Amino acid sequence: MNLSINNKWLLLSVLAIVWGSSFILIKRGLSGLSPIELGSFRILFAALFLFATGYKSLKRIQKPQWKYIVITSVLGTFIPAYFFAIAQTEIDSSVTSILNSLVPLNALIIGILFFRAPFQKRQGIGVLFGLSGSILLILNGASMNPQQNYFFAGFIIIATICYALNVNILKKYLQELPPLSIVTGNFLVLSVPALTILLFSGIFKHINTPETLTSIGFIFILGIVGTGIANILFFRLIQISSPVFSTSVTYLIPIVASIWGFLDSEKMNSRQLLGAAVILLGVYLSGKPGIKTNKTVLRKKYP
Repeated sequence: MNLSINNKWLLLSVLAIVWGSSFILIKRGLSGLSPIELGSFRILFAALFLFATGYKSLKRIQKPQWKYIVITSVLGTFIPAYFFAIAQTEIDSSVTSILNSLVPLNALIIGILFFRAPFQKRQGIGVLFGLSGSILLILNGASMNPQQNYFFAGFIIIATICYALNVNILKKYLQELPPLSIVTGNFLVLSVPALTILLFSGIFKHINTPETLTSIGFIFILGIVGTGIANILFFRLIQISSPVFSTSVTYLIPIVASIWGFLDSEKMNSRQLLGAAVILLGVYLSGKPGIKTNKTVLRKKYP
Protein backbone atom coordinates (compact mmCIF):
# COMPACT_ATOMS: atom_id res chain seq x y z
CA MET A 1 0.00 0.00 0.00
CA ASN A 2 1.57 3.27 -1.16
CA LEU A 3 1.33 6.04 1.43
CA SER A 4 3.23 8.85 -0.24
CA ILE A 5 0.48 11.43 0.41
CA ASN A 6 2.07 14.67 1.62
CA ASN A 7 -0.88 17.08 1.41
CA LYS A 8 -2.02 17.55 4.97
CA TRP A 9 -5.16 19.47 3.99
CA LEU A 10 -6.26 16.68 1.64
CA LEU A 11 -5.75 14.10 4.37
CA LEU A 12 -7.61 16.30 6.84
CA SER A 13 -10.60 16.58 4.51
CA VAL A 14 -10.79 12.86 3.72
CA LEU A 15 -10.55 11.94 7.40
CA ALA A 16 -13.26 14.45 8.30
CA ILE A 17 -15.67 12.83 5.83
CA VAL A 18 -14.82 9.28 6.85
CA TRP A 19 -14.84 9.83 10.61
CA GLY A 20 -17.77 12.22 10.43
CA SER A 21 -19.75 9.37 8.87
CA SER A 22 -18.59 6.91 11.53
CA PHE A 23 -21.07 8.14 14.13
CA ILE A 24 -24.13 7.34 12.02
CA LEU A 25 -22.63 3.89 11.33
CA ILE A 26 -22.25 3.36 15.08
CA LYS A 27 -25.86 4.45 15.55
CA ARG A 28 -27.01 1.95 12.94
CA GLY A 29 -24.82 -0.74 14.44
CA LEU A 30 -26.33 -0.28 17.89
CA SER A 31 -29.77 -1.18 16.57
CA GLY A 32 -28.78 -4.85 16.58
CA LEU A 33 -25.60 -5.01 18.69
CA SER A 34 -24.60 -4.11 22.23
CA PRO A 35 -21.81 -1.53 22.65
CA ILE A 36 -19.38 -4.30 23.66
CA GLU A 37 -20.26 -6.40 20.62
CA LEU A 38 -20.02 -3.39 18.34
CA GLY A 39 -16.60 -2.35 19.62
CA SER A 40 -15.27 -5.90 19.28
CA PHE A 41 -16.54 -6.36 15.73
CA ARG A 42 -15.13 -2.97 14.76
CA ILE A 43 -11.65 -3.92 15.96
CA LEU A 44 -11.75 -7.42 14.44
CA PHE A 45 -12.92 -6.29 11.00
CA ALA A 46 -10.17 -3.66 10.92
CA ALA A 47 -7.63 -6.26 12.09
CA LEU A 48 -8.55 -8.70 9.30
CA PHE A 49 -8.20 -5.98 6.68
CA LEU A 50 -4.85 -4.79 8.03
CA PHE A 51 -3.41 -8.30 8.35
CA ALA A 52 -4.30 -8.94 4.70
CA THR A 53 -2.70 -5.72 3.46
CA GLY A 54 0.04 -4.89 5.94
CA TYR A 55 1.44 -8.02 7.57
CA LYS A 56 4.78 -7.57 5.78
CA SER A 57 5.15 -4.11 7.32
CA LEU A 58 5.39 -5.61 10.83
CA LYS A 59 9.07 -6.42 10.26
CA ARG A 60 9.77 -2.67 10.27
CA ILE A 61 8.86 -2.49 13.97
CA GLN A 62 11.93 -2.78 16.20
CA LYS A 63 11.72 -4.65 19.49
CA PRO A 64 11.98 -1.49 21.70
CA GLN A 65 9.12 0.08 19.74
CA TRP A 66 6.61 -2.65 20.54
CA LYS A 67 5.85 -1.22 23.98
CA TYR A 68 4.70 2.00 22.32
CA ILE A 69 2.68 0.00 19.78
CA VAL A 70 0.86 -1.62 22.71
CA ILE A 71 0.29 1.71 24.46
CA THR A 72 -1.00 3.44 21.32
CA SER A 73 -3.26 0.51 20.48
CA VAL A 74 -5.00 0.80 23.85
CA LEU A 75 -5.21 4.60 23.88
CA GLY A 76 -5.92 5.23 20.21
CA THR A 77 -8.30 2.37 19.41
CA PHE A 78 -9.28 -0.05 22.18
CA ILE A 79 -10.76 2.33 24.77
CA PRO A 80 -12.40 4.74 22.27
CA ALA A 81 -13.97 1.89 20.23
CA TYR A 82 -15.98 0.76 23.25
CA PHE A 83 -16.52 4.10 24.98
CA PHE A 84 -17.98 5.86 21.94
CA ALA A 85 -20.40 2.99 21.41
CA ILE A 86 -21.47 3.14 25.07
CA ALA A 87 -21.97 6.91 24.87
CA GLN A 88 -24.16 6.67 21.80
CA THR A 89 -26.67 4.49 23.61
CA GLU A 90 -27.79 7.70 25.34
CA ILE A 91 -26.53 10.64 23.23
CA ASP A 92 -27.25 11.51 19.58
CA SER A 93 -24.54 10.76 17.05
CA SER A 94 -24.11 14.44 16.15
CA VAL A 95 -23.68 15.48 19.81
CA THR A 96 -21.17 12.67 20.35
CA SER A 97 -19.10 13.92 17.43
CA ILE A 98 -19.21 17.43 18.87
CA LEU A 99 -17.82 16.29 22.21
CA ASN A 100 -15.05 14.59 20.26
CA SER A 101 -13.79 18.10 19.42
CA LEU A 102 -12.14 18.23 22.84
CA VAL A 103 -9.25 16.18 21.40
CA PRO A 104 -7.15 19.10 20.02
CA LEU A 105 -7.38 21.04 23.26
CA ASN A 106 -6.30 17.99 25.23
CA ALA A 107 -3.51 17.29 22.73
CA LEU A 108 -2.17 20.81 23.09
CA ILE A 109 -2.26 20.75 26.90
CA ILE A 110 -0.77 17.26 27.20
CA GLY A 111 1.91 18.06 24.61
CA ILE A 112 3.03 21.15 26.51
CA LEU A 113 2.88 19.58 30.00
CA PHE A 114 4.39 16.16 29.31
CA PHE A 115 6.09 16.15 25.90
CA ARG A 116 7.81 19.55 25.82
CA ALA A 117 5.91 20.49 22.71
CA PRO A 118 6.56 24.05 21.48
CA PHE A 119 3.66 26.42 21.99
CA GLN A 120 2.66 28.60 19.07
CA LYS A 121 0.21 31.40 19.75
CA ARG A 122 -1.64 30.85 16.50
CA GLN A 123 -2.23 27.19 17.38
CA GLY A 124 -3.53 28.11 20.80
CA ILE A 125 -5.95 30.65 19.35
CA GLY A 126 -7.13 28.08 16.80
CA VAL A 127 -7.83 25.50 19.51
CA LEU A 128 -9.78 28.07 21.54
CA PHE A 129 -11.88 29.04 18.53
CA GLY A 130 -12.58 25.40 17.75
CA LEU A 131 -13.49 24.64 21.34
CA SER A 132 -15.78 27.70 21.46
CA GLY A 133 -17.61 26.49 18.36
CA SER A 134 -17.97 23.05 19.90
CA ILE A 135 -19.44 24.55 23.07
CA LEU A 136 -22.02 26.42 21.00
CA LEU A 137 -23.02 23.16 19.36
CA ILE A 138 -23.12 21.28 22.67
CA LEU A 139 -25.23 23.83 24.55
CA ASN A 140 -27.78 24.10 21.77
CA GLY A 141 -27.86 20.34 21.31
CA ALA A 142 -28.48 19.81 25.02
CA SER A 143 -31.29 22.38 25.13
CA MET A 144 -32.99 20.74 22.16
CA ASN A 145 -32.64 17.21 23.58
CA PRO A 146 -33.27 17.42 27.36
CA GLN A 147 -34.18 13.73 27.49
CA GLN A 148 -30.61 12.67 26.77
CA ASN A 149 -28.40 11.47 29.63
CA TYR A 150 -25.32 13.69 29.54
CA PHE A 151 -23.56 11.66 32.24
CA PHE A 152 -22.62 9.39 29.34
CA ALA A 153 -20.60 12.29 27.94
CA GLY A 154 -17.96 11.23 30.48
CA PHE A 155 -17.14 8.22 28.30
CA ILE A 156 -16.43 10.57 25.38
CA ILE A 157 -14.31 12.91 27.50
CA ILE A 158 -12.15 9.99 28.66
CA ALA A 159 -11.82 8.81 25.05
CA THR A 160 -10.67 12.28 23.92
CA ILE A 161 -7.96 12.28 26.58
CA CYS A 162 -6.84 8.88 25.30
CA TYR A 163 -6.71 10.21 21.74
CA ALA A 164 -4.69 13.24 22.86
CA LEU A 165 -2.14 11.07 24.67
CA ASN A 166 -1.98 8.78 21.67
CA VAL A 167 -1.05 11.43 19.09
CA ASN A 168 1.69 12.83 21.30
CA ILE A 169 3.17 9.37 21.90
CA LEU A 170 3.04 8.63 18.17
CA LYS A 171 4.76 11.90 17.34
CA LYS A 172 7.54 11.44 19.91
CA TYR A 173 8.29 7.71 19.83
CA LEU A 174 7.00 6.27 16.53
CA GLN A 175 7.71 9.16 14.16
CA GLU A 176 10.04 7.14 11.92
CA LEU A 177 7.77 4.12 11.46
CA PRO A 178 5.58 3.85 8.34
CA PRO A 179 1.90 4.40 9.22
CA LEU A 180 0.92 0.96 7.92
CA SER A 181 3.40 -0.69 10.31
CA ILE A 182 1.99 1.21 13.29
CA VAL A 183 -1.64 0.46 12.54
CA THR A 184 -1.06 -3.20 11.67
CA GLY A 185 0.95 -3.60 14.88
CA ASN A 186 -1.85 -1.93 16.86
CA PHE A 187 -4.47 -4.33 15.60
CA LEU A 188 -2.22 -7.37 15.98
CA VAL A 189 -2.11 -6.47 19.67
CA LEU A 190 -5.86 -5.79 19.93
CA SER A 191 -7.21 -8.75 17.96
CA VAL A 192 -6.86 -11.27 20.81
CA PRO A 193 -8.59 -9.24 23.58
CA ALA A 194 -11.30 -8.07 21.13
CA LEU A 195 -12.03 -11.66 20.04
CA THR A 196 -12.07 -12.84 23.65
CA ILE A 197 -14.51 -10.11 24.66
CA LEU A 198 -16.76 -10.88 21.68
CA LEU A 199 -16.85 -14.61 22.44
CA PHE A 200 -18.06 -13.91 25.99
CA SER A 201 -20.48 -11.11 25.00
CA GLY A 202 -23.44 -13.35 24.21
CA ILE A 203 -23.34 -12.56 20.48
CA PHE A 204 -24.15 -16.16 19.48
CA LYS A 205 -27.58 -15.91 21.11
CA HIS A 206 -28.79 -13.49 18.43
CA ILE A 207 -26.21 -13.41 15.63
CA ASN A 208 -28.57 -14.97 13.07
CA THR A 209 -31.34 -12.38 13.44
CA PRO A 210 -31.85 -10.00 10.47
CA GLU A 211 -31.37 -6.94 12.70
CA THR A 212 -28.04 -8.21 14.02
CA LEU A 213 -26.74 -9.17 10.58
CA THR A 214 -27.65 -5.74 9.20
CA SER A 215 -25.85 -4.06 12.11
CA ILE A 216 -22.78 -6.22 11.53
CA GLY A 217 -22.78 -5.04 7.91
CA PHE A 218 -22.63 -1.41 9.02
CA ILE A 219 -19.80 -2.18 11.45
CA PHE A 220 -17.94 -4.06 8.70
CA ILE A 221 -17.82 -0.79 6.74
CA LEU A 222 -16.87 1.12 9.89
CA GLY A 223 -14.11 -1.32 10.78
CA ILE A 224 -12.41 -1.39 7.39
CA VAL A 225 -12.89 2.18 6.17
CA GLY A 226 -13.53 4.17 9.36
CA THR A 227 -10.92 2.35 11.47
CA GLY A 228 -8.39 0.46 9.33
CA ILE A 229 -7.84 2.77 6.35
CA ALA A 230 -8.59 5.95 8.32
CA ASN A 231 -6.00 5.16 10.99
CA ILE A 232 -3.31 4.67 8.35
CA LEU A 233 -4.15 8.06 6.86
CA PHE A 234 -4.31 9.66 10.30
CA PHE A 235 -0.89 8.42 11.35
CA ARG A 236 0.49 9.74 8.07
CA LEU A 237 -1.12 13.10 8.85
CA ILE A 238 0.56 13.13 12.28
CA GLN A 239 3.93 12.49 10.66
CA ILE A 240 3.69 15.34 8.13
CA SER A 241 2.09 17.89 10.47
CA SER A 242 1.81 18.58 14.20
CA PRO A 243 -0.29 16.80 16.88
CA VAL A 244 -2.49 19.89 17.21
CA PHE A 245 -3.13 20.20 13.47
CA SER A 246 -3.74 16.48 13.01
CA THR A 247 -6.27 16.37 15.84
CA SER A 248 -8.02 19.44 14.43
CA VAL A 249 -9.79 16.96 12.16
CA THR A 250 -12.16 16.66 15.11
CA TYR A 251 -13.32 20.22 14.39
CA LEU A 252 -14.62 19.15 10.98
CA ILE A 253 -16.06 15.82 12.09
CA PRO A 254 -19.10 17.41 13.85
CA ILE A 255 -20.07 19.21 10.66
CA VAL A 256 -20.20 15.97 8.67
CA ALA A 257 -21.82 14.08 11.54
CA SER A 258 -24.45 16.81 12.01
CA ILE A 259 -25.40 16.56 8.35
CA TRP A 260 -25.90 12.82 8.75
CA GLY A 261 -27.82 13.45 11.96
CA PHE A 262 -30.09 15.95 10.21
CA LEU A 263 -30.81 13.39 7.47
CA ASP A 264 -31.60 10.90 10.23
CA SER A 265 -34.08 13.34 11.88
CA GLU A 266 -31.72 14.55 14.59
CA LYS A 267 -32.36 18.19 15.44
CA MET A 268 -30.01 21.01 14.38
CA ASN A 269 -30.63 24.78 14.37
CA SER A 270 -29.01 27.96 13.03
CA ARG A 271 -26.97 28.48 16.21
CA GLN A 272 -25.39 25.09 15.72
CA LEU A 273 -24.46 26.13 12.18
CA LEU A 274 -22.82 29.21 13.66
CA GLY A 275 -20.82 26.95 15.94
CA ALA A 276 -19.73 24.93 12.90
CA ALA A 277 -18.45 28.13 11.23
CA VAL A 278 -16.42 29.01 14.32
CA ILE A 279 -14.98 25.49 14.27
CA LEU A 280 -13.81 25.96 10.68
CA LEU A 281 -12.04 29.16 11.71
CA GLY A 282 -10.30 27.19 14.44
CA VAL A 283 -9.08 24.63 11.89
CA TYR A 284 -7.59 27.40 9.75
CA LEU A 285 -5.82 29.09 12.67
CA SER A 286 -4.42 25.85 14.08
CA GLY A 287 -2.98 24.83 10.70
CA LYS A 288 0.34 26.62 11.19
CA PRO A 289 3.15 24.70 9.41
CA GLY A 290 5.26 22.39 11.51
CA ILE A 291 9.04 22.09 11.72
CA LYS A 292 10.52 21.99 8.23
CA THR A 293 13.35 19.66 9.12
CA ASN A 294 10.95 16.95 10.23
CA LYS A 295 8.98 17.30 7.00
CA THR A 296 12.17 16.98 4.94
CA VAL A 297 13.16 13.77 6.68
CA LEU A 298 9.71 12.29 6.19
CA ARG A 299 9.58 13.21 2.51
CA LYS A 300 12.89 11.40 1.98
CA LYS A 301 11.68 8.32 3.77
CA TYR A 302 8.23 8.23 2.20
CA PRO A 303 8.64 9.54 -1.40
